[in-house]
Amino acid sequence: MRLGLQLGYWGAVPPSGTAELVAAAEEAGFDALFTAEAWGSDAFTPLAWWGRETTRMRLGTSIVQMSGRSPASIAMHALTMDHLTGGRFILGMGVSGPQVVEGWYGQPFAKPLARTREVVDIIRKVLAREAPVTNDGPHHRLPYDGPGSVGLGKPLKSIVHPLRADLPIWLGAEGPKNVAQTAEIADGWIPIFYTPNSASMYQPWLDEGFARPGARRTREEFEITATCHLQITDDDGPSRQAALDAMKPSAALYMGGMGAKEANFHKQVFERMGYGHVTDEVQRLFLAGEREKATALIPDELVDDMHIIGTPGLVRERVAQWEETGVTTLLLSCRSAAEVRAVAEVLS
Repeated sequence: MRLGLQLGYWGAVPPSGTAELVAAAEEAGFDALFTAEAWGSDAFTPLAWWGRETTRMRLGTSIVQMSGRSPASIAMHALTMDHLTGGRFILGMGVSGPQVVEGWYGQPFAKPLARTREVVDIIRKVLAREAPVTNDGPHHRLPYDGPGSVGLGKPLKSIVHPLRADLPIWLGAEGPKNVAQTAEIADGWIPIFYTPNSASMYQPWLDEGFARPGARRTREEFEITATCHLQITDDDGPSRQAALDAMKPSAALYMGGMGAKEANFHKQVFERMGYGHVTDEVQRLFLAGEREKATALIPDELVDDMHIIGTPGLVRERVAQWEETGVTTLLLSCRSAAEVRAVAEVLS
């Protein structure tokens, strides 16, 4: 199992110390560097900016929100990054949720699985560069001939010859149908809240996708890239508990506030993981503005399962558990260059 550095997306201001963090990861032998986006900073620009000093690590997005750009635009970003990195780019994408898609991007959210399949197909056509790109699907018609069209659209091929027609496309997916489709059409999967205890839940969904006619990869070829926070503590008592408690606000945010009350896909994942006895109340308190009370309801065992926190011996044990579930890359949200070096030393 390889290690990656997850830079995530920005808060109110750009993070500090990122260049040092990335340099430490490159020096320590981390395999990959990933960036994310929500509704503020984008995923591509920080990856290009901080990735420019790397020479070895793979550079990926986890994840690009598909509704924020047309499929051809995403393909242009991807082929540009692949050339600039000498073939080290990984395109990670996902559908996001209806609050963001319709509220931020002003696009319809309906039929997310069909839209995903269509976006992936168009991007692969751009990267193959075998013919001018056309698409008859209902979501992204090329050439466009719908309302407002002037009728002058022309099928085009990329001016730039893509470096790799098989540039890897990884998808973020949470529900059974989406995970199965990901196993069918993608090169890898970027799960959210994948944990050793929940891993068995996903296996039948993945197997369904691999078994479909024309599936792109076998299980042996497919990559699973899971994100967690890894923190080495001085003991298994107070310092470990403090680290667990520090992770609870993030869990409360995703469980209670990352999505509409009626359609919070992250909350549904927590429910499938067995925490339905707290999810409704966490959401109610979070949406009512009582975030501290919502955070107080997050169980220790949930945070412990989601992250790797403890003494060096416990960290090594937990990392082995994640690897045994089929994770090929573990994306870590380290906070400093010193943390990166400490992790590399413990896991070397």
